Amino acid sequence: MSGEPTSYAVDSATGASYVLVPDVGAAGTGSAGRARALGEWAVGVLRTGGFALLGFGALIAFWALVTLFSPDLPTPAQGFDALKTLLSSPFHDNGPNDKGIGLQLWTSLQRVFIGFGLACLIAVPLGFVMGASKLLWSALNPVVQLLRPVSPLAWFPIGLVVFKSAPTASIFVILVTALWPTVINTAFGVASVPEDHKNVARVFRFSRFKYVRHVLAPYSLPSIVTGMRISMGIAWLVIVAVEMMSGTSGIGFFVWDSYNGGALDKVVAAIFLIGGVGIVLDLFFHKLQQRVSYVQEGT
Repeated sequence: MSGEPTSYAVDSATGASYVLVPDVGAAGTGSAGRARALGEWAVGVLRTGGFALLGFGALIAFWALVTLFSPDLPTPAQGFDALKTLLSSPFHDNGPNDKGIGLQLWTSLQRVFIGFGLACLIAVPLGFVMGASKLLWSALNPVVQLLRPVSPLAWFPIGLVVFKSAPTASIFVILVTALWPTVINTAFGVASVPEDHKNVARVFRFSRFKYVRHVLAPYSLPSIVTGMRISMGIAWLVIVAVEMMSGTSGIGFFVWDSYNGGALDKVVAAIFLIGGVGIVLDLFFHKLQQRVSYVQEGT
């Protein structure tokens, strides 16, 4: 095995780097080659983890510095102590005004999943027809570009008027705001199918269904998943703000209620939990992107 450095993959959507597990089979047929490959991989993981710890350390140091000039803010010790308290009983339910942080997160996630799922059911077919037809693209793209920049919170009053329910209006806001990235990325993926792929389909006389199944869908799938990944990030971002306005339940309601009660340490703890859940959701779609990217390379 050659002394190649540890390989990294860079995510084009986020700019984050990920350590690639080496192919131990290519490192050598003996146990020494495999051990060397695994050793290089472990060094790469430790290096990446070390830089991550350095970044978190810098964040905490900056946080502590800010609290010196703004004593009303909780210190890092107070924030982590509040986080420990919240996680000690995450699923208790003592009434509508005293629910554990786990229940609040689950309520928000349910709304996000429902709104995101409905958005995907609309966005993927809409993106397919936009990408496949220049006429429909010319007709629908201006509408998408008009509605896409609208602030998510501007849709909340519309949802309240239509559905007469704050939780349902919250789901409506997630649906609308998660719609556009998936529509645009799906249309881009469908429209960018190479002419060679189309010519092969013509030669083999593919039916419309076979063309979609064997050519259009596999090639555009990476773009679709990229759009879904962006949509999920936006949905999780928006639900906090929407729940602050709705004032019923969820992690956004918990943050606003804690602020009104003067418990800023709980607000900071909730921020870390919101970020942690966002990382998990993003990693799921990152892994999904890796799987469907293989489909694109194999077409």
